[in-house]
Amino acid sequence: MQQYNVTGMSCAACQNRIEKVVSAIDGVDSVAVSLLTNSMAVEGHVSPEEIIEAVENAGYGASVKGAENSAKTSGFDEDALEDKETPKMKKRLIASIILLIPLMYVSMGHMMWNWPLPAFFDGNHVAMGLVQLLFTVAIMVINQKFFISGFTSLLHKAPNMDTLVALGSAASFIYSVYALFAMTYAQTHGNMDGVMTYMHEFYFESAAMILTLITVGKTLEARSKGKTTDALKSLMKLAPKMATIVRDGIEKEVPIDQVKTGDVFVVRPGESIPVDGVVLEGSSAVDEAALTGESIPVDKEPGDQVSAATMNQSGFLRCTATRVGQDTTLSQIIQMVSDAAATKAPIAKVADKVSGVFVPVVIAIAIATIFIWLLAGQSFGFALARGISVLVISCPCALGLATPVAIMVGNGRGAKQGVLFKTAVSLEETGKVDVVALDKTGTITNGEPKVTDMIATKTCDERELMEIAYALEQKSEHPLARAIVSYAEEHEIISEAAKDFQAVPGNGLSGKMKDTIVAAGNLTFIEKYAKIPDKIRNDAESLAKQGKTPLFFVKDSILCGVIAVADVIKEDSPRAVKELQNMGIRVVMLTGDNQRTADAIGAQVGVDEVIAGVLPDGKESVIRRLSQYGKTAMVGDGINDAPALTRADIGIAIGAGTDVAIDAADVVLMKNSLRDVPAAIRLSRAVLKNIHENLFWAFIYNIIGIPLAAGLWYPIFGWKLNPMFGAAAMSLSSFCVVTNALRLNLVDMYSTKKDRRRNQKNITINQEKEVEEMKKTIQINGMMCPHCEAAVKAALEAIDGVDTAVASHEKNEAVVTLSTDVADEVLKKAVEDKDYEVVSIQ
Repeated sequence: MQQYNVTGMSCAACQNRIEKVVSAIDGVDSVAVSLLTNSMAVEGHVSPEEIIEAVENAGYGASVKGAENSAKTSGFDEDALEDKETPKMKKRLIASIILLIPLMYVSMGHMMWNWPLPAFFDGNHVAMGLVQLLFTVAIMVINQKFFISGFTSLLHKAPNMDTLVALGSAASFIYSVYALFAMTYAQTHGNMDGVMTYMHEFYFESAAMILTLITVGKTLEARSKGKTTDALKSLMKLAPKMATIVRDGIEKEVPIDQVKTGDVFVVRPGESIPVDGVVLEGSSAVDEAALTGESIPVDKEPGDQVSAATMNQSGFLRCTATRVGQDTTLSQIIQMVSDAAATKAPIAKVADKVSGVFVPVVIAIAIATIFIWLLAGQSFGFALARGISVLVISCPCALGLATPVAIMVGNGRGAKQGVLFKTAVSLEETGKVDVVALDKTGTITNGEPKVTDMIATKTCDERELMEIAYALEQKSEHPLARAIVSYAEEHEIISEAAKDFQAVPGNGLSGKMKDTIVAAGNLTFIEKYAKIPDKIRNDAESLAKQGKTPLFFVKDSILCGVIAVADVIKEDSPRAVKELQNMGIRVVMLTGDNQRTADAIGAQVGVDEVIAGVLPDGKESVIRRLSQYGKTAMVGDGINDAPALTRADIGIAIGAGTDVAIDAADVVLMKNSLRDVPAAIRLSRAVLKNIHENLFWAFIYNIIGIPLAAGLWYPIFGWKLNPMFGAAAMSLSSFCVVTNALRLNLVDMYSTKKDRRRNQKNITINQEKEVEEMKKTIQINGMMCPHCEAAVKAALEAIDGVDTAVASHEKNEAVVTLSTDVADEVLKKAVEDKDYEVVSIQ
């Protein structure tokens, strides 16, 4: 994805115009233009020069984002997000108001309420008109951007919001100038009735007030839009500017962009870690709240990883740089947030379609309004005022901003809590999930086995039992052995490694400890060495039912005891599962464990369904089946979860996961907490609700405002809208939409108070039965190469009800997996249509 800065946009019509122009270029796969960030994201194989040329030919400006700062290693420029528009708008607004006050005093204060004027103006109506003309011209010059942008876009046949403002203001001004000349003519010929008539046809104050009020709205809008990128700007500010590196044994402070992979750097207490790295020496507590939202500092020791922008709180750390510049975790987070802002949510398509034709339709309505009122017998001044009101009250900006502002604010809110949505689509769709599939290891559990229970017999106490276990297990490479070794070291158990050590794969260990035979293993293995009492046997059975692995230990043919080891469930997992269920989401656990162990863990966590015995390459097919019952999210953390994360409607990588998992996921959770899953869904729902509110306001505003401005209710109720009030309404509409989106900053992602429960769909998947019943093997003659396999595969997968087809020219067969029953004749015809012979179908 290549991103560009775009200049000259003023409303959704501009955004729509640029998208159409760039989409028409050969080689462009997709384009998304953001009015909020004045940026454009383009995917395809097109040179930046072609893109920029097309945008410029449409009357706008474009440049490659970051090109002016290519020398920066980080690749991100904080200045690019600086609110430069608000100060400019403030200056224009202040100057306009200073000139508008005397204009309004002369035009309305004197004429409507007889406020005093200098004696020079007594009876000199032409002088009063000229003063109004001069003030109006000055205000028009100050706000010339509306006219330049409006009429330029009109010449390019792509009118925008500025066109409406420019036409409305210009029409008021031109008609007022005509009225001034007509009044002057009447005064020179002594026609005082004509003078007074034309005096009341002045719309100079309307022309000036329209521009000033629109500038008020644009200023408020610019200020609010600037706040929507606060989250991204705060992330950028976290990046340290300097680093202390060690070269030739000497500490040297250098700019951050001079740090290279492999450099050794030091971090003292109170300093920010400059780049991602690994601790070489020292220990400390590091505050990672900036990246993960986790307030509790994390202890770091040699071998642990550290991330840029986290704060070293207590000790001295000596580290080696592993990732610098754009590769650091912080830079990747910034990139994700930036990319998400550059993409477009599906719900925005409605507003885009409307905004594409909105301005031309409004201009047509304004012209029709003028002619209809003239035909109805009204004066030209009355008809013109109605037409101008239609032009200036219509607001395509609110339509264009309704979705992107909510996406930007919501994404920033998530980033502060360590919840990253990679695209606007993922932010919108996450809240719609019906099923959440949780990988057990590392997602529901900690992913590391730990000692959970210890049962010592009368012949051994717990310390002696641990000494025997430590002597045997410290020579084993098994994950369960590492759990026992870690436990022993934590409790300062001292024991020499067993001699004559032997490992029987899948069963147990044996050796000698001070000339005494010791052994450890499962029940079957240990029964060869000692008799197991019924009580111990029953206790071990009970532990196994809880999903734990009981390990038996023997010394001199006498049972010493049992140590249970298990992959411990995270503290917050049961609560997270309950929250998901209370939101109307069905929770399914996937695991490669046997059914008994899986059911035990599933019961402890409280999931709705357990699917056990799932091999790593089988997760993808399970997700495919779950997807038939509704929108499915897959939560995982490992490389073997990547295919399932990709297959799911929403893939969620937890605990920052592996690089492969992150690449495959739609949502990345920086913390290792399962509660971030319901939090992400909660935020997505809040954003979607906010977008609906914004779109409702934008549409209803125009639906009510345009008929009122056109004078539709004038014959019935006598209601008519002064163009100045129309401009005020227009200026506030976009401000209201942006302000409403900023409310998302107040959303508590972890509060369950507003959770809305939906009816769960009854989903039950008996995997073994389904795999057995829903597979057919087709014996085929004539396949000679991989191309033949691909042809057969494509033909079979094109049939409704066929999930997958795997063809093999070596075995002369194709195995199809079915979601529903498909007749053999249909399968046979599909293959034979490709000129292959079907021998049999089983």
